Amino acid sequence: MSDASNNAHSLLQLIWLASPALPVGGFSYSEGVEAAVEWAGIDSESKAIEWLSDQLYLSFARGDLALVAQAIPAWRAGDAERIRALNEWVLATRESAEFFLQTEQMGRSFVEWLKLHHADTAEVFADLPASYPVAFAFALSRTGATTHDGCLAFAFGWAENMVAAAVKAVPLGQSAGQRILARLAHEIPAAVAHAMRLGDDERQAFAPLLAVLSARHETQYSRLFRS
Repeated sequence: MSDASNNAHSLLQLIWLASPALPVGGFSYSEGVEAAVEWAGIDSESKAIEWLSDQLYLSFARGDLALVAQAIPAWRAGDAERIRALNEWVLATRESAEFFLQTEQMGRSFVEWLKLHHADTAEVFADLPASYPVAFAFALSRTGATTHDGCLAFAFGWAENMVAAAVKAVPLGQSAGQRILARLAHEIPAAVAHAMRLGDDERQAFAPLLAVLSARHETQYSRLFRS
């Protein structure tokens, strides 16, 4: 194929992977947003924007996004030991039962979806209980996209799910949701650039308030989401 065709194919793959319609169950998790509506005062568009922007920079970019930036080249290099170490880090840093369930369930579902598209998926993941970020990085590694563009896709997919959760849980209108998504889309490139600069000793998953809210969500009286 020509360079233009290759670029178009890679772009379409990234759009596909970032789609909230991907059958991995992402729509059923709010990653603490629903609990924050109940206990952290997220009751407006402006507060939802502030919360999700903070979550992007303080939690997502420093943790899962940084890990995906490291896992894509590891998958491409066939570095099984490195992949296993990154996967263990994800599983060890889930701070609540719900967060652990999410990455485990979405990772498992993503691997099942990958089996439809890559013949070696079952073999690759035979003895690797892949977390969601590690499974997603595998899919990104099989595209022709750069690590940078793959991280943009991963971040935008996260943003779409979080905005959808906020729209339902606050609740907000669709126009408000689009304004929040526009704000996050504006901030994602800087978050990706930061994530890609982090080494193993700088990558972290430390968001105490988010962890507490996630734990409280386990017994929240009325819930739409699984986290």
